[in-house]
Amino acid sequence: MTGPVVVGLDGSPGSVTAAWWAAREAVDRHLPVHLIHSWTTQPLNVPVAQEARSKQQYGRDVLHRTGAELLHRYGDLALTTELVRAPASQALLEHSETASMLVLGARGLGSVSSFLLGSISLHVLGLAQCPTVTVRADDPAVEAGWGHPAAADRNGIVVGVQEPGPAADPLLEFAFTAAELRGASVRAVHALPLTTLAAHPRVVSAEHADSQYEAEQRERLAAVLAPWRAKFPDVSVVEQVATGPAAHVLLSAAVHGQLAVVGRRPHPSHLAWKLGPVAHAALHHVPCPVAVVPHG
Repeated sequence: MTGPVVVGLDGSPGSVTAAWWAAREAVDRHLPVHLIHSWTTQPLNVPVAQEARSKQQYGRDVLHRTGAELLHRYGDLALTTELVRAPASQALLEHSETASMLVLGARGLGSVSSFLLGSISLHVLGLAQCPTVTVRADDPAVEAGWGHPAAADRNGIVVGVQEPGPAADPLLEFAFTAAELRGASVRAVHALPLTTLAAHPRVVSAEHADSQYEAEQRERLAAVLAPWRAKFPDVSVVEQVATGPAAHVLLSAAVHGQLAVVGRRPHPSHLAWKLGPVAHAALHHVPCPVAVVPHG
C-alpha cells in the first residue's frame, strides 16, 4: 500500500470520527491522508443556504476545521484536502483506484452510513477497488484513542475467512498488517454450516460427518494462515472454527474487536454492486470499525 488514506468528509460526527481513525492509521502506515468533500452531496441537515457559493463555503470550512484538528493531533501527518463538485460516490470510487483505503463515517450502532446517505455509502462499499473502512460516530475507543481505558476491552483484529484459500489472502494481509501496527492479535473466524451430512453421503451418522468435516476445515484454515504466521511472526493468531450462520459467528467474535475485516467478491458489472449477508451484518451490528476488502 502506497496510496493515500482517503476520507469522505461531510462534517457529520461520523465522518469526523472517521477522519480521526484514518489519521492514526495513516501515521502508523507512513501514508498521507486525503480529505475530500462533495459540496453537491451534503447532509440534509446542513444549516446553510442552498446557493452553490454557500455550499462550497461550508465544504471549505469543514475541510479546514477537520484538517487543522488532525494536524494538531498528529504534527507529522502528510495531509491534503479537496473540494469536489462530483457526486460523493463518484469521487470516492475514482479515488479508490489509487488509494490504499477509503474511510467513511457511520452514525450510531445499527445505522450503516452517515456519508452521506445509506445508499451512497453502500454503493461505495460495494464497488470500491481498495479496502473501505466504516467508523462509527459513537465509538469511544476511536474518539478517546487506543491507549484510553475506553479501548481496554478491544482485544484484537477479527477477520472472517469464509473461503479458506487464495481468495482470503487480501483479507488476511489487511488484518495481519493492522494487527502488527497495533501490537494486537488476529482472530481468524470460519463458520461451518449447521449440518454437513449431505456432503458426506458415505458416512453412517451426521455426528461423524460433522466431526470429520470440522477437522478438515480446521486443517484448511490452518494451512491458509501458515504463510501469514511466517510473514508476521510477532502477531499472535487465534483460529476459531464454529458452527452456525457465518454472520452470527462473526458478530459474536467481533463484539470486543479493534477492527473487523470482511470480504466482498467483485461484481461482474462496474455499474452494479452487491454486499453479501456477512458484510451487511457487520456494517449494521459490529460496534468497532469494519473493513470491507475486495477479493477475487
